[in-house]
Formats: sequence, C-alpha cells, structure tokens
Amino acid sequence: MGPHAIVIGAGFGGLAAAIRLGARGYRVTLVEKLEALGGRAFVFRQDGFTFDAGPTIITAPFLFEELWRLCGRDMADDVTLTPVSPFYRIRFHDGTCFDYSGDPAAMRAEVARFSPADVDGYERYMRHSETTCRIGFEELGHVPFGTWTDMLKVAPDLLRLGGHRSVYSVVSRFIKDPKLRVVFSFHPLLIGGNPFTASAIYTLIPFLERRWGVHFAQGGTGRLVAGLANLIAGQGGVIRCNSEVAQILLTKGRASGVRLASGEVLQSDIVVSNADSAWTYRKLLPPDQRRRWSDGRLQRARYSMGLFVWYFGTDRRYDDVAHHTILLGPRYRDLLKDIFKRKVLSEDFSLYLHRPTASDPSLAPPGGDAFYVLSPVPHLGGATDWQTAAEPYRQAIMQHLSNTLLPGLERHIVTSRLMTPLDFKERLCAWNGAAFGLEPVLLQSAWFRPHNRSEDIPGLYLVGAGTHPGAGVPGVLSSAKVLDRVVPHAAAYG
Repeated sequence: MGPHAIVIGAGFGGLAAAIRLGARGYRVTLVEKLEALGGRAFVFRQDGFTFDAGPTIITAPFLFEELWRLCGRDMADDVTLTPVSPFYRIRFHDGTCFDYSGDPAAMRAEVARFSPADVDGYERYMRHSETTCRIGFEELGHVPFGTWTDMLKVAPDLLRLGGHRSVYSVVSRFIKDPKLRVVFSFHPLLIGGNPFTASAIYTLIPFLERRWGVHFAQGGTGRLVAGLANLIAGQGGVIRCNSEVAQILLTKGRASGVRLASGEVLQSDIVVSNADSAWTYRKLLPPDQRRRWSDGRLQRARYSMGLFVWYFGTDRRYDDVAHHTILLGPRYRDLLKDIFKRKVLSEDFSLYLHRPTASDPSLAPPGGDAFYVLSPVPHLGGATDWQTAAEPYRQAIMQHLSNTLLPGLERHIVTSRLMTPLDFKERLCAWNGAAFGLEPVLLQSAWFRPHNRSEDIPGLYLVGAGTHPGAGVPGVLSSAKVLDRVVPHAAAYG
C-alpha cells in the first residue's frame, strides 16, 4: 500500500494535484469544505438555470488532456470543448466594439479599423507575446522556483522580456492608439492583476490564446470538475465534501495530516494545500512554525482585487450578445487606481458579461438565457460595507446593462444570485476576499511567491492561484504539474 497524501481543497488545483499524485503511486484523500467540488469553479442550479460560479474561459486545454491521459483515458470521451469566437467582444463606453479573436487576418483588420498606423506595431507585439509565452509559460510555467538560484538563472530572460515593466507600458511600446492599448493590456485582470502594475511577463496571454484558442465546456465548466472527480475515483482516491480543515498537523515540524473542523484527525505522509496560500499559512499553521511566511509578511503583501458577481437568468433570449463581452466604463487607469490603490468602490465600473447559452442553450430553460456579470472591485482591505452596498451596486449594473446590451432587462429577470468579496472570504477562504490571491506583480512572482514546496514546513506542498505560477486556469493546473518535480515518488517511501 502506497504512502498517503491529503489534498486540501477541490478546486482545479486540488483536483489536478490528486490525479497527479494518484498516478505516482500515492493513496489520495481529497477533503473539501463546501458541499460540492470545484472551489471557485463550483456549480449551482437555480430555477432551471445552471451557473458556473467562477472560471468560464478555458485556454491551454492540453493541460486538462494530460490529466485524462495519466489515467489512461481520453478527455474527449467525457467533456466536449467548443471553440469560442470571437474570444471577447470588447465594448467601449462610446458604443464602439472590438471583436478579439484568434484569427490573425481578422485581428489585423480590427486593428486597422481603429488605427491603421498600429497594424505593424500589433504584429510586433504578437511576436513579443509569442516569445514571452514560450519562455514564461511553456518553459517555466511548470518548473519549481525553490531556490534563489532558480530565479537567477531566468533573470536575464525576464529582463529581456520586460518582466520588470508593466503590461500596459510594454503594450504602449508597440501600440499608440489609446483604445487599442486597452484592448491589448486588459488580460492581467483575468488573473487578478492591474495592467499598470502587473509584470509584463503576462503579455504571454494573447499568444497563449491565439495558439490554443478560447474554449467553453459544453454543459458548463462544471463538466470538467465532474470529469476530474471521476478520474480520482477511478484511481481509488477518496473525495470528502463538507470536510473543512481546521489545522494542518505537524510531527517534529513536518506535515503529518489534518484536523477537520469536526475534530476528526486524518494522518498522512504529505499534505497538499489548494487553499489560498495566505489562508493556509495564517489559519492552518501555528505562527511559531513559520519563518518566511510570517503573519507580518503576509499582512504586508499585496493582494488581487475582489469580485462582485451577479448571476441571473432571463425569460427571453438576447441572441445578438456574444458569449464573452467586456463592457468598458468611461475610465481605465483611474478606475484601476480606485480598485487596487485607493480601494474605494467607484460609481462607474467596467464589466465582464458571460452568456454561456450563446454556446449551450441547455443551461437555461427553453427561450431563456443564463448570464453572469462580473465587476472588479476592491478587496476587503477597503472600507466598502457589502452588506449594504451589494444591492444598490447590483441595481446600477442592471440599469447599465439594460441601457446598453440587454434592453428591458429588469422586466425579464426570473432568477438572481450575488457573490461579493465577503462570500469569497467566508465561503472560499480567500484572504481579504481577494478573488485571485496574491497580486501578480514582479516581486510576488516565481521565487518571490509562496513556493510549491513549502519553505517552512517539510512535507507540505502548495497548489492553486496563491503559489507559482499564479492564478488563471492554466496557472492553477501548472501548479499541480510542478508537484511532479518536487514531491518524492511513492516508491521513495519504501
């Protein structure tokens, strides 16, 4: 019988970690606080509608396909991924739209429609993105940064790619039109970053999307969660929901199991935490056992923005609305300052509108549409009282959508649900209610981020958005892939 691994949290990182450990000979027990699997990717059903609570954009699908292959299976037998085109429809405040896709010719035409003088700069930017993607994602995304020498080895590449600069500043080197600078710099927001401070290593995202596409899982992202759970069960792994971890147990300073909130103790040879990294260190481990990730250091760290998410269903269809729409407000830089620096809730907003029924009508009753609209907001380090602010904010968003993309929306809503940063903190154990963990700035990336193999606790490993390489579905899946490099093979336990 192989060594026992306990995995805390059944988000994509925890599910992928469980599969990779199972494939390497570990007996795996996956414990999840919530009543269902998925973490930020959990699913809820309400009044005949199916809503994916979190990730809606699937890029780099080969990272999922690898997990199926580890189990001798073919993902296509369980999950159907449909390419989405355009990837995003970006709507500016003045009503002009940019259709962002993976078609090079169509993208050149869209750029030329806004600014013919920027077509050459766009082409050069995409070549830069390709190089950054090759180095930052393909070569380094699944490589551990366990020592400072690991960082030193790649420092020349990071500097050459402008990793010390911001995404927006690098985009501005290639593109001059103000609207196009927004179009090609918004991507860090998908992983919790401010385009004006996020490391330019994240300029890799546009080429990553072009190369592997943007996809939607038919039936919703929850189909991927269910498929991964079936793989774990097929390996003989144990999955336990409604099993919140209260403490990671230590024996002679080494992780040796967990104590659940119920008081039950589970012993193990290693522990892998898919919980938020700050939550893991500050809530699940004693302060006197932590040197690098002390309370003070984690308190001083910079955290990603929070999210306000409104899920709603309508009794009519809006067939002219794309699968993914980004509705930009009147401000860009100053709104991001309000969110990340001032931490105040602004009267204006920019929104991401997800209409999954554009690709899969089965997610709503006949004749209806399912939506979620997401607004980046300050995390709980600000002064916003979401108990009182949530409903007025929802109404303002509803009115804006009614005035722009969804005419008469207020008359057609038949189901509704909200998530605020408070829910991210209380339900998902996100420190400060920050939806993506630590903010992706240079000095909180790679070696500077909490390591996949804990620096403080032998036998403890971290996966998910709060560790290397960072947030976003590809980053989270890659964090689990790092385990193949840092966790001993089961045979090492004799």
